[in-house]
Amino acid sequence: MSMEVDITVEDEGNNEETELDKENNEKNLLRSGSRAPSRAKSRGSIGDQRKTISRTGSRSGSRPDSHLSVNDEEDEERAASQRSLSSETTCGFDTDLEIEATIMEMRRKAREDYDPSGRTTYKEACRINGVIPVSYFLRHIGDTELVMKHHGLGPGGAKAIAIALVTNTTIVKLNISDNWLDPEGGIAISDMLKENCYIAELDLSENRLGSVGAIAVSDMLLQNSTLTHVTLSGNGFEDKTADAFADVILNNKKLEYLNLSHNDFGELAGAILGPAIEENITLRHLDLSWNHIRRRGALAIAKGIMNNIGLRKINLSWNGFSIDGAQALGDALKSNTNLEELDVTNNRISAEGAVLLGKGLTVNESLKVLRMGKNPMQTAGCYGVVKAIKENANSSMEQIDFSSIQVNKDFEALQNEMKEIKPNLKIKHGGMQVEVKPKRRINPMAKLQRFIQKNNLRLVDFFNKFDKDGSMSVTYDEFEEGLKESGIDLTDDDIAHLIAELDKDGDGEINYSELYLGTVEKEDKGQKMAEAIMHFKEEGGV
Repeated sequence: MSMEVDITVEDEGNNEETELDKENNEKNLLRSGSRAPSRAKSRGSIGDQRKTISRTGSRSGSRPDSHLSVNDEEDEERAASQRSLSSETTCGFDTDLEIEATIMEMRRKAREDYDPSGRTTYKEACRINGVIPVSYFLRHIGDTELVMKHHGLGPGGAKAIAIALVTNTTIVKLNISDNWLDPEGGIAISDMLKENCYIAELDLSENRLGSVGAIAVSDMLLQNSTLTHVTLSGNGFEDKTADAFADVILNNKKLEYLNLSHNDFGELAGAILGPAIEENITLRHLDLSWNHIRRRGALAIAKGIMNNIGLRKINLSWNGFSIDGAQALGDALKSNTNLEELDVTNNRISAEGAVLLGKGLTVNESLKVLRMGKNPMQTAGCYGVVKAIKENANSSMEQIDFSSIQVNKDFEALQNEMKEIKPNLKIKHGGMQVEVKPKRRINPMAKLQRFIQKNNLRLVDFFNKFDKDGSMSVTYDEFEEGLKESGIDLTDDDIAHLIAELDKDGDGEINYSELYLGTVEKEDKGQKMAEAIMHFKEEGGV
């Protein structure tokens, strides 16, 4: 609230003195750190001796904005005082440009010091391990997927990368396959993955990790709770490492995909891994292809599949399951209700083994893809498998692969029936068998005549070679021995056929007259055939 006060000024000197006093009061207030008072506008008018000044009712006084004469020195002093007050009231706040620039510089330096990608750490690790930094790694260390196949990292390069990735938070897929890490490099990567909790997919295939590397990786998989997909193919893992991987399959609850293909697992490894597969409930895809699992190991794996409730795909191709393993897999398919894809390509499964495996398909309702190519099962085995599926009205089969196995017309007819029953079922095979027409058999007598003519021999001279005693008759053995010694291209069947044809009376011997008559009959037949062909041509047949 404001009010007007009439002040009588007796003379100009007193008035100026009053104004100076007020100015001094304001300066004292500014020096004491109080808030700068607002300046009020004058609402009054000044007469000869009096003027009217408007004042506010606020607690802090205000200097009236008048046109009274005030010297320039006082105006400059007042402006300086206001600048001083502004500086004091803003001191310590981010709005000050100098302080703000300092803070930004500190933040920038902090960001440089903390490198979450690991580039700085990687360069230092390369220096310590005496290896050259890989520019590809530096360029892609901030990606979500890092693929560094065939870079020749070696153990030293693996150590540098492992140190840099300990604190990396961006990479979730890491592929460093075929880098010859050796056991030492495998240990470094495994130690890193015990600390890193971001990488979910790992490919360490073709790195010659060996048994030592297998133990390190297995130990890491028992501690890591992030990895879901792990590929370890082509690392030379042997039967003695099977216990470590069986422990992983039993106790790791995060793994969904495990690839142990192209290793050296044999019968013993299969026997160890089988019970672990039976107990696992989290794996969805297991690859054991290109190993040496057979006999007892194959039976253990099949039993594990029988009781497993988690697996959706299993690859057992290029092992040695044979007929016993095929039968065990057939029994497993009768009980397993979750498996959707089975690959037993090139497992020495015969036609009988295929039929035994097919018995499981007559009741299985979950399997969708079956691969059985490159097995010596022939068209009979393929027919048995497809027929088993035909008999199962509840079969979910969508694809059957019989690659490299040729089939016949009977299988083709069955396949056409399946197209009507299950139009979505795709069957792949090695093509239709080419029907080879049997070679026309050359009459042994014709071969004998051709030999005599070619060597310009008389029939009697030829026979005398067999007839050692000159009796003009030879036994079967003598005749056979003579034919073989003469070098005529005759098989045992040809000789037997020739003997049966020549021995007309069946006395167990062949005499000269029988040989002569047989030869003449053959010549007559040939002459008659030649005459018939000539007559046919003359009549205009050809």
